[in-house]
Amino acid sequence: MGYDRNTPTHTGNRALDIEERLVFEQGSPGQSGVDLPPPAAVEPRLGAVARRRTVGLPGLSEPEVVRHYTRLSQKNLGIDTAMYPLGSCTMKHNPRLNEKMARLPGFADLHPMQPMSTVRGALRLIDTLADWLKMLTGMPAVAMSPGAGAHGELCGMMAIRAALEDRGEGQGQGRRRVLVPESAHGTNPATAAALGFTVDPIPADGRGRVDLAAFRAKLGPDVAAIMLTNPNTCGLFESDIIEIADAIHEAGGLFYCDGANFNAIVGRVRPGDLGIDAMHINLHKTFSTPHGGGGPGSGPVVLSAALAPFAPVPSVVHGPDGLTLVEHVGRDGAEKSFGRMKGFHGQMGMFVRALAYMLSHGADGLRQASGDAVLNANYVMARLQDVMSAPFAGPCMHEVLFDDHFLHDTGVSTLDFAKAMMDEGFHPMTMYFPLVVHGAMLIEPTESESRETLDGFVATMRALAERAKAGDAEYFHGAPYHTPRRRLDETTAARKPILRWRPEPETKAAAE
Repeated sequence: MGYDRNTPTHTGNRALDIEERLVFEQGSPGQSGVDLPPPAAVEPRLGAVARRRTVGLPGLSEPEVVRHYTRLSQKNLGIDTAMYPLGSCTMKHNPRLNEKMARLPGFADLHPMQPMSTVRGALRLIDTLADWLKMLTGMPAVAMSPGAGAHGELCGMMAIRAALEDRGEGQGQGRRRVLVPESAHGTNPATAAALGFTVDPIPADGRGRVDLAAFRAKLGPDVAAIMLTNPNTCGLFESDIIEIADAIHEAGGLFYCDGANFNAIVGRVRPGDLGIDAMHINLHKTFSTPHGGGGPGSGPVVLSAALAPFAPVPSVVHGPDGLTLVEHVGRDGAEKSFGRMKGFHGQMGMFVRALAYMLSHGADGLRQASGDAVLNANYVMARLQDVMSAPFAGPCMHEVLFDDHFLHDTGVSTLDFAKAMMDEGFHPMTMYFPLVVHGAMLIEPTESESRETLDGFVATMRALAERAKAGDAEYFHGAPYHTPRRRLDETTAARKPILRWRPEPETKAAAE
C-alpha cells in the first residue's frame, strides 16, 4: 500500500502542522493559568444589569495558551516570514531598531493625560517628526492627530470644506462636487460622500493616467476639489499633475492628493511643488511603522498655506515657555480650526517608530529607499512582461500592474492564479484592483526585498504562467493544496460571517 503526504493521521496533524481547534473548544471549566485570590466582598451597584452567568471565556493553563497562539502565528504568512507583494499597500520590512526605540521608558509608558511639564520630550519628538514631514513634502503645515490613512483623507477634505465655507463657497453656496479618478482607492469617494459632497468620476486615458480633456470638461463653479493619487493606483506617475493643479485652482477648487504611494517619490518629488493643498501620509507605508492589522495607525496630513489655518486641534506650537499644545478651537492660532478629530494627540508609538526610521536613514537614505522601490518594481516588470501581460507601457513606479490577458482561453482566472501562489509560499498580489483593468494583478515588491528574493518570486510567477498556458487548469482550480485550509467560500464568509462561537448542545446517552 502506498502512502503520501496527504495520508490522514489519527489527530489530523501533519507533523509540525498542528490541526488547531478554536480556543473556546480547548477550555476546561475552572482551569486557569493564573492563580488569583478571591476578591473582597463588595456591594454591587449594577442593579438590573448585573451579570447573572459566567462570561464564557475558556479556561486554559499557561502552556496551552502559549501553544495555541504560537501555532496560530505559524499558520499566518506575513512580512516577517516571506515576501508580501501586496500592491498599493507597501508591505515593507519594519526595522527592529524602530521597535526598540518605541519601547524606551519615557515613550512606551506615556499617558495622554499627563501634565504638560512631564512630556516635554514627547512634544519635541512630535515637533521634530512634523518638521521632517514638512521638509520632505515642501508643505508649510501638518496635522499630526489623524489615526490612519482614511482618517487623514477625512482630515484633508474637512480642511478643504472649512476653507470653502470660510470664503462663502461651501456646499450650501454651490461648491459641492468632488472629482475623483475611476482608479482611485475606494476610500476617496467614500470620504467625499461622507462629508456631503457629490462624487464625479474622471476616466483614465489609454496611458493609465487621468484623461486631461475629460477632467477639464468637468470643471465648473460647483467643483470643490479633486482627489488624486500620485503615483496612481496603476503604478504610474501622473505626468500632467501640475496642469491639473493649475486648472483646479483656476476653477476655484482645491487639490487633495492621496499620499498612499508617497513611498515611491519621497526624497525625489515634493508634493508642495506640484500645487497640492492637502495630502495624507501613511506612516506605515512610507516610514515603516507597523501596518495596522486592527492596531494603532497614523496618517498625518500636510497642508498648504491656504489650508493651514483650518487644521484640526490639537497641534504642537512654539510658545514663550517652549513647546506646548493648542487644544481649543478659537484661540492660540486655531481661530479657524475645523475642530478635533480624536481624543488626544496622535499615535505616539507610531511617531517614535517613524522618526527612528527617518533619522537612521537620513535624507539621502530615504531617497535611496524610494529609488530602490521603483527599481525593484521595474525589475519585476522587465522579468515578467514576456509571459504576463501589462495593460500599460512601462516604466512603472513602485508597483507593477498586470492584467489577465495572458490567461485568456486557459480556463484559469486571476483568483485561481493567486491561490496557486499560496502553495508556493508567496502571499498573492492585490487582485482585481484597480477596477479599470480587467483581472488586475498589482504587485509591489517594496525596497526591502533583495534581488535574490525577487528572482525566486519571478521564477515562481513564470512557472505558474507557463503551467496555465500549458492547459493545466484543473491544478489551478483546486489550489491551494498545502495551506492549513483549502479554498474557502470567501463570498459566503463575507456576506454571512459567523462572528460568535456557540458550543454544540450536549447529547445524553440513552439508558440501556
